[in-house]
Amino acid sequence: MNEFWRATPDGVTVMIKVQPKSRRPGVQGVAPSADGPRLRLGVTEAAEGGRANEAVRELMARTLSVPKSAVTIAAGESSREKLVRVSGDATSLGDRLVVL
Repeated sequence: MNEFWRATPDGVTVMIKVQPKSRRPGVQGVAPSADGPRLRLGVTEAAEGGRANEAVRELMARTLSVPKSAVTIAAGESSREKLVRVSGDATSLGDRLVVL
């Protein structure tokens, strides 16, 4: 089920929903949203000064086994719903996302 991610020529884009100051950090499954399903992520950092965004980048990099520099927030920097771009081989990234 790849409804929350899309392959691009240079990697993938992933629609996520972030829970800042979460007691359960990490990937928390897929959540429905008004514009389609999103990957749910919990981070312990607060949404102040970009700390939660950095935690999202670190978590996505660790989850997909890519360097943190390969993960960028393409849209939604000040929102809980974000579009994250991950650079790399779309096929291997997609294989890792399917099992989430």
